[in-house]
Amino acid sequence: MSLCSAFKRPLLSGARTVQRRTMAGGPIPAHIKVKKSPMVEEWNGRREITEKSFTARPAKVAQILLYVVAVPYGFYSMARTEFHMIGDRRYKDCI
Repeated sequence: MSLCSAFKRPLLSGARTVQRRTMAGGPIPAHIKVKKSPMVEEWNGRREITEKSFTARPAKVAQILLYVVAVPYGFYSMARTEFHMIGDRRYKDCI
């Protein structure tokens, strides 16, 4: 037995006994593992198909314009009127 082979043997046997680890199986008990919630999965499925099932009907377009244009402009005009009645210096910034 040569000196070189005597040194290689412990290295090779140590490499074979390395512990194998699994991705998510691990030593975690089954009652602690993450479980899928059916309600969350249902919501996720509906969210993914909403863009495909959305159609721009006149009622929906009117509702979107109401909340995107009319309501913010209403808040702006109420604030501007209040600043004008009080005579606040910020009224000039709103014009």
